[in-house]
This record gives sequence, C-alpha cells and structure tokens, in this order.
Amino acid sequence: MNRRPEPATRRSSDVPTTPDLWHHYGRARAGRDPAVPRAFRWDWAQAGGPGAEVLGDFGGRVVGELGAGAGRHAAHLVAYHAPAEVAAVDASPAQHALALGLYGHLAPRLRCVHAGAVEHLRVRAGAYDVLYSVFGAVDFTEPRTLLPAACAALRPGGRLVFSTLAHHVGGARARPEVTATEIPARTPDGAAMSMPRWVLTASVWANALERAGFADVRTDVLPAAGDREHAAGTLLVTAFRPAA
Repeated sequence: MNRRPEPATRRSSDVPTTPDLWHHYGRARAGRDPAVPRAFRWDWAQAGGPGAEVLGDFGGRVVGELGAGAGRHAAHLVAYHAPAEVAAVDASPAQHALALGLYGHLAPRLRCVHAGAVEHLRVRAGAYDVLYSVFGAVDFTEPRTLLPAACAALRPGGRLVFSTLAHHVGGARARPEVTATEIPARTPDGAAMSMPRWVLTASVWANALERAGFADVRTDVLPAAGDREHAAGTLLVTAFRPAA
C-alpha cells in the first residue's frame, strides 16, 4: 500500500467528480459473515490486542466512529456494551448502505450517518463523550483539519482513540512530518486511481493532536501478527479533550 501508483493511474483530483473509492471494500466479507462481531479489535490483522476497554467507561454515553465502513465495530459496541448511542459515520455511499443493510436493525442506539467526518463533527460541538477510528477517517483525512474538529466535537474530558498504521504496509517507515502517501484505489467500475493516506510516526501524531487542542496523548505499538506479505504493525493512540 505504500508503493507509488503507476504512471497511468488517475488521481481523484484529475477527474471532475469524485467516485466512491470505497465501493468494493468489505463486500465479500459482508456476504459471507453478516453477524455482529463478538470481539472488538484495534490491530491491523483484527486478530488480537486490546478491545473495547480502551474506550474507557462509555456506558450510557454518546460514542462516534469516524470512518465506520460497514459498521462492524459500532455494531459490536451496541450489541455487547451499553452506550446511549453509537453514530457510525462514513462518507462512502456504498459503505453507508452496507452498514444499514447489515446492522440497521440495531437502531436507534446504532445510528448510521452518511457524511464526511469533518462535515459531521463541525456541526456537533460538544456532542460526543468518545470518538474513535479503526483504520478509518483518521487515516484518510488531513489531520490538521480533522483533529481540531474532533476535539471541538468532544465534551470536556472526552477521549479520542484511533488505530492507524505504525509503518507502511510492506515495511517502509512512517512519515516524519504531516504529509500523505498516495495509495492505490479503485472506482466502482474498477478503474485505477489513488487516494491519500496519512501514515505518520507516533511523535508526529502526538504533536498534531496537541496542536489541535488535545492533552494526555498516549501511543502504543501493537506488533504485526504473523509473517504475511501485507502484515503491518498498529499504532494505537489515545488523547483527551482537557476537562477545563
């Protein structure tokens, strides 16, 4: 995923309209495994590491997932824990439709929201107790735009938790500054394109969070599981909006 696209690959900015580059993601799994997951996983392989306890005590509280995809993690929280509400936010029409089809029956405690993360957060100041992202919108949205919006959308004392790549898939090091890597993507009709992904070092993420207004930033690396070609380590980050 860290390789530069071939010269013939189109960038999303090269075309007049933006196609849904997440159209194909997760469709095969949705067909063969539609059940609510019994476990909540942060790591890249979805195979181990800590679970929902990283989110703290969110019983009776309002939780938001940024870049929820098909809504599996959000559905787990609703089915196996006791939040007041989980908003599964995703900008992709295809992913939003998948989430509704798979887990719409969990409404109203699960609310599937079709919106970009920044767009959603900017009109919900102080609305959330907890925000999280599992290789979701935090990976694919300019941090200098997303992180301040996330901080403002949290209530004082609220927390943001996200898992992201500790390094590029394939082993290349994370970026030492807030710059994106172009990764391959496909349009709904299968045409090759690219989109940005922010794969940053732990210190760069911590600095970006602090500049956005967060405090008490904590980072942990979850090692890659197995020796597969596309295995990758996971950076798990927790930060808090100051209570006062």
